[in-house]
Amino acid sequence: MESSAHFFQYQQARLHYTKTGDGQQVVLLFHGFGHDKNIFDQLATTHFKSYTLYAFDLFFHGKSSWGYSEEPLEKHFWITCMKAFLSENKIEKFSVVGFSLGGRFALSLIEGFSKQVDHLYLLAPDGIKTSFWYSLATYPVLFRKLFKSMINHPNRFFNIANMLTRLSVMDKGLIRFAESQMNTEEKRNRVYYSWVVFRHLSFSQKKLIALLNTCQTPVTLVLGEFDKVITHKNLHPFVKRVPQMKLFLLRCGHNDLIQVFSKTNFIAQ
Repeated sequence: MESSAHFFQYQQARLHYTKTGDGQQVVLLFHGFGHDKNIFDQLATTHFKSYTLYAFDLFFHGKSSWGYSEEPLEKHFWITCMKAFLSENKIEKFSVVGFSLGGRFALSLIEGFSKQVDHLYLLAPDGIKTSFWYSLATYPVLFRKLFKSMINHPNRFFNIANMLTRLSVMDKGLIRFAESQMNTEEKRNRVYYSWVVFRHLSFSQKKLIALLNTCQTPVTLVLGEFDKVITHKNLHPFVKRVPQMKLFLLRCGHNDLIQVFSKTNFIAQ
């Protein structure tokens, strides 16, 4: 499948994306934290080969840039930005894929374009259930300052992580995942700015369920059985209340979910 790279500028925000394929049906894809748009390359040739795909680099990832420092990305800004993108590319109807952190961007489009979304694909999505630790690190100013200090003083983070492990407050697998994302200054900067800038991309689970059920939006949810970041247990109440949702529970963790999913015989509809 042929692909081409492009930039889309909206005010001071710049999105880098790849367009792949030439099918009539369109899919917008948003990757997870620490990845870039290329993580979807295999899915493009397996599950979505009859589509036209637009795979984006999130801000602070790949070649996309956020020109507003620590100012939070508001949902209305993101929706207006994507409205301009859809108009420029003459897209009226589309499906959305959101993996991990990209789930927040995908869910925002459901709120903004519910009648235009053909299908919602959520792959271990963030945003449906926000963890206590995410809220602690991003909302209170005092904790945000402490979190930012860890960029230049990473031992503070690792000391806290070790303490939480000893107290059995957090799962060891989750601690290892967090440590892997904080082991270089570049990664620590990306963690801080992603968490702080994206903190307003949050959702009421009750309203989200009502919207999906009112519009009867088809939903495919893919989770990893051994995922410590986005767990089946935490999303079970959400799954139960969306009757049209199809759940795929794969024998994998968080980071290898897309790779494992691409090897299944699933074909997008």
